[in-house]
Amino acid sequence: MGERTTITTKDGSFSAYVARPQAASAPAVVVIQEIFGVNQVMRDITDGLAAQGYLAICPDLFWRIEPGIDITDQSEAEWKRAFELFNAFDVDAGVKDIAATIAEIRKDPGCSGKVGAVGFCLGGLLAFLTATRTDADAAVSYYGVGIEGRVAEAEKLARPLLLHIAEEDQFVPKEAQKVILQALKDHPNIEIHTYPGRDHAFARVGGEHYNEADARLAGGRTLQFFKKTLG
Repeated sequence: MGERTTITTKDGSFSAYVARPQAASAPAVVVIQEIFGVNQVMRDITDGLAAQGYLAICPDLFWRIEPGIDITDQSEAEWKRAFELFNAFDVDAGVKDIAATIAEIRKDPGCSGKVGAVGFCLGGLLAFLTATRTDADAAVSYYGVGIEGRVAEAEKLARPLLLHIAEEDQFVPKEAQKVILQALKDHPNIEIHTYPGRDHAFARVGGEHYNEADARLAGGRTLQFFKKTLG
């Protein structure tokens, strides 16, 4: 079972869900939410990372709009609300909140020092920006939406970044994928995997486009990447 913690910034305070591993000291991973808030899917991912030996934390990045958003992808009304939140969200402020989360979890007595990040959907874009704008030791982006408009930021990238791209992603069209791959494929710090036939959120358990085999493949690659980069 996870616990709740509060992170305080100069703009205000927000909550985060924390799951602890059995080890007294471990690397930390910040789990960056989709457009549905810190819901059961995100808490399960956070718990799963703790089970793999990481101190995992999932901050409520929608707190500036409305704290405590916890919705699913199972109804039309929830999708409508999710896109309202997505459109109201301030990406730059979100990255600052992730930086504050990294600083907070680094100070935790259970953190061995290194901190990674993994994000999905909106969180996939934020994971990319976490890699370029914060002192995270490593970051993983799952089907990030909007990366194609920010590829120039990769010039600032000094730490390892892993990208998972769904080749049939309805929110990241082929042209956008082409821009991302062309700009980033030769970057020394970036590893990219594409998933043929997969749509957006292929790793979201219970989602419409969930694919167990490729979710497992991407998850294995993510854990291998964290093992290599976070120790």
